[in-house]
Amino acid sequence: MKKTVLMMALLLGVLVAKAQDDMEYRMEFGAGVGMVSYEGDFNGNVLKNMQPMASVVWRYNFSPYMGLKAMGIYGKLKGSSTDVKTYYPDLEQTPYKFNNSLVDIGLTYEYNFWPYGTGRDYRGAQRLTPFVFGGLGTTYVSGGGKNVFTANIPLGLGVKYKVGDRLNLGIEWAMHFSLSDKLDGRKDPYQISSSGMFKNTDCYSALQITLTYSFMAKCRTCHNEYE
Repeated sequence: MKKTVLMMALLLGVLVAKAQDDMEYRMEFGAGVGMVSYEGDFNGNVLKNMQPMASVVWRYNFSPYMGLKAMGIYGKLKGSSTDVKTYYPDLEQTPYKFNNSLVDIGLTYEYNFWPYGTGRDYRGAQRLTPFVFGGLGTTYVSGGGKNVFTANIPLGLGVKYKVGDRLNLGIEWAMHFSLSDKLDGRKDPYQISSSGMFKNTDCYSALQITLTYSFMAKCRTCHNEYE
């Protein structure tokens, strides 16, 4: 009986040790593809005039719950005065159209609803978790002989899935609230002055799929060196 109990205890110890044998990684690097959509005076539908985009992603994971993400985006912003029902007197005879290039560089804080991991690196970690994020970014738009450089505040949500020990697949959507009303190349068509940081400004949304690779393994014994 004692031998049986001892064998079971040893087996349980091996299983527990094996369940925690995966490494935790601090950093991720990868890329994404998706669609970006302009939202402003010349587009009232988030699904209209969606344009292809690509991104580069870097992430630093503080813990299985929290991380810091840097992302660079390149895409297009497209719209037309004929796409909205709003009446613009100056554009009645000659509709206004634009197709501008977009560069966005941002830094956001991410929070995972559940601890993220393989389940063998952190006790209770889940391979699939939803997350939310927010931060600060810069926007550069060029086209039609005009250039605009401004700041934006990205807010979004997504879902990430750990495909393998080091491979991460994610899908996310974010709205970028810019501080400029000239992303479409035109200031307020009604030429009505307004005040407020985000009042009557342009914005854009981005929906994308990302794939990242984890590296920089977390040291498991570093905290023991000073004990």
